[in-house]
Amino acid sequence: MQRIGLAVVLIVSLVVPVTTRAQQVQKVYRIGVLSPFASSFGPGPSFEAFRQMLRELGYVEHRDVVLDYRWADGRPDRLLDLAADLVRLRVDVIFSAWGTPAALAAKKASTTVPIVFAGVGDAVGVGLIASLARPGGNITGSTFISEETIGKQLELLKEVVPRASRIGVVVNPSNPVYGPIMKGSEAPARALGLNLTVIGVQRAEDVESAFRNAIQAHVDGLVVMRDTALQINQARLLALAANNRLPVMYGMREFVIGGGLMSHGPSLVEMNRRAAYLADKILRGAKPSDLPVQQSTVFELVINLKTAQALGLTIPQSLLLRADQVIE
Repeated sequence: MQRIGLAVVLIVSLVVPVTTRAQQVQKVYRIGVLSPFASSFGPGPSFEAFRQMLRELGYVEHRDVVLDYRWADGRPDRLLDLAADLVRLRVDVIFSAWGTPAALAAKKASTTVPIVFAGVGDAVGVGLIASLARPGGNITGSTFISEETIGKQLELLKEVVPRASRIGVVVNPSNPVYGPIMKGSEAPARALGLNLTVIGVQRAEDVESAFRNAIQAHVDGLVVMRDTALQINQARLLALAANNRLPVMYGMREFVIGGGLMSHGPSLVEMNRRAAYLADKILRGAKPSDLPVQQSTVFELVINLKTAQALGLTIPQSLLLRADQVIE
């Protein structure tokens, strides 16, 4: 009996240290999160969906994965240096959490560190990837076609404001997707009988003048595109739209939840979940060049009835039935 007991003790003493050592050398992955926003804002709208998907895939933060954040504080000129900093940290993956400029900066910073992007418009057109099926290099992610998005936004706004003949399109001229967006807006604008006025916003101080320009141009409504500069100034844009009683179509649901009239755009939740899925594939050994870039197929229409009533607008019932969310 003593010999058996001693044997058990020896086996346990051998197994426990081995198990402990295995836990100690367990790989902890590092994902560098490149954000154009400030830390007080967060990496990007719907970013929590990225973290949630990682958890669903079995990653526990600080045990299996560490997220290293780098914030540009609304200054796109800082993105390249921040991306280079993540490369120096030797992260396993860089996640460009929002927008085309951040993704382009990450690509420029490294040709070897795997990069996953989300919230990028027209990834092929801006030169980020070679093609959807074969992105090439060290980068993959999810994208949407900006040209198709602006056409649908104009169509929906015209349904709500049928008398509209001139629409202002608020964009950031320094964003690479600006060209494809305006080119894609020409045909649908003609078909709807709309004249478009381009209104540029690059900095916070441009917001007031943008609305002055819109009023001077006698626009009947606005389309506010998706861009960091516009998202950061969401509160001011919403206040000016309300004060000037302008019907506005936004590119993101967050504006409508904040009091805007309506929004139409690709689902950021879907794109962030897709990004986490791709990051997992890469951490398990897949090459970004072998992971096709997904073109967003889930688009959301959100309508704020309270805002419509304040503007004296009646939302067609056919439009309400098509909405993904109606705020009353």
